[in-house]
Amino acid sequence: MKQFDVAIIGSGLAGLTTALQLADKLKVAIICKRSVSDSASRWAQGGIAAVRDPADSVEEHVQDTLVAGGGLCERDAVQFILENASKSIDWLVEQGVPFSREDEEGPSNTEPNGFHLTREGGHSRRRILHVADATGDAVQNTLEAKARNHPNIELFEHHMVIDLITGDRLSEKKAGILGAYILDEQSQRVLTLTCPYIVLACGGAGKVYNYTTNPDTATGDGIAMAWRAGCRISNMEFIQFHPTCLYHPYAKSFLITEAVRGEGGLLKLPDGTRFMPEHDERAELAPRDVVARAIDFEMKKRGLDCVYLDISHEPEEKLKKHFPTIYKRCLELGIDITKQGIPVVPAAHYTCGGVVTDHNARTDIPGLYAVGETAYTGLHGANRLASNSLLECVVLGQAAANHILTKPHRETMGLPDWDESRVTDPDEEVVISHNWAELRQTMWNYVGIVRTDKRLERAQHRIQLLREEILEFYSNFRVSRDLLELRNLVDVADLIVTSALSRKESRGLHYSSDYPGTLPKAFPTVLQRPKKR
Repeated sequence: MKQFDVAIIGSGLAGLTTALQLADKLKVAIICKRSVSDSASRWAQGGIAAVRDPADSVEEHVQDTLVAGGGLCERDAVQFILENASKSIDWLVEQGVPFSREDEEGPSNTEPNGFHLTREGGHSRRRILHVADATGDAVQNTLEAKARNHPNIELFEHHMVIDLITGDRLSEKKAGILGAYILDEQSQRVLTLTCPYIVLACGGAGKVYNYTTNPDTATGDGIAMAWRAGCRISNMEFIQFHPTCLYHPYAKSFLITEAVRGEGGLLKLPDGTRFMPEHDERAELAPRDVVARAIDFEMKKRGLDCVYLDISHEPEEKLKKHFPTIYKRCLELGIDITKQGIPVVPAAHYTCGGVVTDHNARTDIPGLYAVGETAYTGLHGANRLASNSLLECVVLGQAAANHILTKPHRETMGLPDWDESRVTDPDEEVVISHNWAELRQTMWNYVGIVRTDKRLERAQHRIQLLREEILEFYSNFRVSRDLLELRNLVDVADLIVTSALSRKESRGLHYSSDYPGTLPKAFPTVLQRPKKR
């Protein structure tokens, strides 16, 4: 049994921010399925949105966010997060994040401290701070180094949380978080962790789809655990498909950042014809959902495997300086971005819905918090504005830490050990891999960029059959990471489909051929699991 003041599940920007804000006063555990480095935050290329230019304003940033959110953003949450954006950037600078400063285009593209500002789709101004085209990697490296060296932070790498332990689960009169059961992958033993506060920072659920820009760790663990524990889940129908994922048999989940379009990249058909102006007056700078649907339309209409993102008309030195990671990776695959277009396709990218939280990142369960992509704060609404996600991680990570630090010390209690007395070693693990593949293909075929009720109903039926098979396996055999991730994914898939079926309109990232119009008033989709009697 392990005991801590706070346990943080996940090691991306949201989790590391929360941990570092808490660790000077509390004993903190960071639990991650693989290494600390393996998070979606590391993969973020574009940057972090914040108002830093005196000519810009928070109100303009708010309006851009509300427009992108398709009428479903919660204004108070948007205001709170964006008002704290600049302060969060200052904190990251204090930690040592080396944001890009110089630019050959001149001082008009820099803010007063000399940091270079770029622009992405949906933003009316340049307000994206970045570290070349590898912002997430730079931020992750900086904060990870601090976490590894902090005496009050203990890292549990290659450990996966099975489930949360709450008072309700143990039939205790006092509701709230008591701890969690955790699988140690090296020893295959299940540990019992006791703590009065848990922060879910597990990222999103991109791996529920066959094609995604997300790392293998993005299996919706935090959302599924919170749902099983009794939390409300909101807006799961809004899955953002990034319009430009590199299309190549050897380029697994490699994202071509939004900033390539922001810096002049043009989307073209194989014959070199542009098509975005026919779909939206903002052309390549339209929000991601518009661009993704346009690419999907052109590919299906013409029977194409991909389209091309061409920025070869820009100076070669500019491309190598602004997009060194993309230039290098494409060149490794025989694609010279200074001379030819980049083959791209849409892919599942970001989970806009999640666990319902307030401005302090609190969920419905006392002692349980959610931050980052796991959470639904109200910031993103029906579609996420580019580069608001890393910002949300920092602002809400700090808010969660500040709230926990104001709470009185809660005594932990002894918890029962994990019971393996009625399970055996699995006899056919091929069942897990087959169910993994079938679930993801079902979601891609029936719950993708364009949906219909018939497709969604087919998906729901198949998901229910898969759930029964998975739960039978879970009940009879010892747990493994693959089984636990599959169990979480089938829960998340069901939440996505249930949410999508309940929305009888097209809005933001949810587009239904059956209901192509948008209703005059927007309401979030909030799911509540029935309480056991």
